[in-house]
Amino acid sequence: MSAVNTENAIEARNIVKRFDGETAVDGIDLDIKKGSIFGILGPNGAGKTTTLRMLLGIIDPDEGERTLLGSLDPISKAHQVGYLPEERGLYQSMKAYDAIAFMGALRGLPLNEGRARGKQMMEDHGLGDAIDKQIRALSKGMAQTVQLLGTIVHDPDLIILDEPFSGLDALNQGKLERLIRGQADKGVTVIFSTHVIAHAERLCEEIAIVAHGKIPFMGKVSTARDRLRPQVHLETRELDGPWRSAIPADCRPLGHNWHFTLPQTGVEPLLEALIQGKAGIESLSIERPGLHDAFVHIAGEAVAKKMDEDAARDSVGEAA
Repeated sequence: MSAVNTENAIEARNIVKRFDGETAVDGIDLDIKKGSIFGILGPNGAGKTTTLRMLLGIIDPDEGERTLLGSLDPISKAHQVGYLPEERGLYQSMKAYDAIAFMGALRGLPLNEGRARGKQMMEDHGLGDAIDKQIRALSKGMAQTVQLLGTIVHDPDLIILDEPFSGLDALNQGKLERLIRGQADKGVTVIFSTHVIAHAERLCEEIAIVAHGKIPFMGKVSTARDRLRPQVHLETRELDGPWRSAIPADCRPLGHNWHFTLPQTGVEPLLEALIQGKAGIESLSIERPGLHDAFVHIAGEAVAKKMDEDAARDSVGEAA
């Protein structure tokens, strides 16, 4: 790998991973800036977890190189990293604050300091009544919060969360989003994978879309959305007139309502034609495409449908 960019928390160049002859990750490149919230979007099975594990050094790529916090040996930086795996797991007989301290100790934090921090963190996050409870006595959402607190108790410089929102109800998802923003506000780099686009749209400035082990897009959320033109929603009193030339020829009204892609010339010529042609503008709005629309455009309808199905299964799990 060429010289490491010191502004990046993670870099990857053409990393590849195969299992039993099948390619799970196929030549991925990544550049993740320090202090950012970075989302990795894709359906289950797209290669997100394998990618994160390679970045962390849990498994090695078959080809390519990656650096984590400037090191080609990610494991050497483990004490600076907080990692929440997709497979959750806490010792059920442990008290909640002890579980947090234990996870910190695995990253080099003295156990007594971890216990003190664990108690304070639970108080700060509304779990003061559960400090002395065993993990088995906690609700699913509370247990996941405890595990997340254990992930950050040692004040890491980099936090990697694999599907952190999975299985959480809306209330706990909101709490997790606030916690992620709070860590980023302190300058911590946060990377999370998800198959729920709404979380990435609310939290991330930059994303990588993963599909079939490849990354068809990496960059700013705004750049992904700009790949699609804004949509115009127009209601007119009149149905015909010289102003019709400003509307795409293949657009047909639904009643007095018109829906079409904003022309490349922008909204000003459209407005001028509507006003001068006496179309009688009842309402006019311009809707910028959302990240979901951009995802469909970039990754394809089949991948987007799989994402939606994964998210729907999560919702069923939350309700249960």
